[in-house]
Amino acid sequence: MNLKTLVCGLFVAASAFGPAMAQNYPAKPISLIVPYPAGGPSDFFARKVQPDAATRLGKQPMIIENIGGAGGSIGLSKLVSAPADGATLSLASPMELVLAPLAIQGVKYKSEDFKLVAQFATTNTILAVRNSLNVKTVDELLALARKSNSKPLSYGSVGPGSLYHLIGERFSQLTKVDMLHVPYKGIAPLLTDLMGGQIDMAFLPMAGSIPATLMDGKIQGLAVTAKTPHPLFKQFPAMATMKGLESMEFDIWAGIVVHRNTPDHIINALNKAFYASAEVPETRKALESSGNVVLPERDPLVLDRIYRSEIDRYRGIAKAINLQAQ
Repeated sequence: MNLKTLVCGLFVAASAFGPAMAQNYPAKPISLIVPYPAGGPSDFFARKVQPDAATRLGKQPMIIENIGGAGGSIGLSKLVSAPADGATLSLASPMELVLAPLAIQGVKYKSEDFKLVAQFATTNTILAVRNSLNVKTVDELLALARKSNSKPLSYGSVGPGSLYHLIGERFSQLTKVDMLHVPYKGIAPLLTDLMGGQIDMAFLPMAGSIPATLMDGKIQGLAVTAKTPHPLFKQFPAMATMKGLESMEFDIWAGIVVHRNTPDHIINALNKAFYASAEVPETRKALESSGNVVLPERDPLVLDRIYRSEIDRYRGIAKAINLQAQ
């Protein structure tokens, strides 16, 4: 056999091997990690896209695992330690991917340990307070906080280093009002305590059950962290238009990540399946009606550039408030 024949044979074999591998995925059940307890916005999102994505991938079931705690880092740590074979995925946002490693000393993974395979939606956050606080505006909240400096108002977040923690610290920094940070394992238990009056306020995502909770009057919304009101909830003013709070502009996105060493053919399969699932009319309607802006489909190379840019952006936010690991 001459060299030319050998090279051609190897090329044909490699070409056949690629499609064969793609056809064999998934070879075992898929675990979709939600790094927070059931009932929160992340869980809501995962349960909307999971059934159709599982059907499109075929062959194997996709099982949602709620693994809350430590700002979402416990769930992401499980993903990093699992084989990079596409059998373990996670719903994720910049909070767990970028901020948790900066804020929590025990987190061993780095932002660069992951690849973004789908980025579905983005939304604003809103400052909300317990009804019994009896304030309707940001000015009224600040006036109350300054009267009770001996007993700071409390605010909840999903843990140190979460975006909601950073927003709270930035708000405290800009307004020169001390606040007591109360960490939770997820939005669901935080929301329960806010409705029950155990904490005074929180910055919450305008997604999942939060809009309905606001509309039902179970908590009082004050303002969204944006330069313009939320398109679906224009009754809440834009905080970044208020004097002294111009930098209070924050949003949050959700996507699917895998271990960075996951083969390209698996990443491509997941990319197509999850984006298609988000475009199912019933799913898209559910996401949009709960406050999300559904993002356009992007291929893995574009997502990789976006993810690297987001790492830089959120590290900049953490530096601006002097975030220290605890």
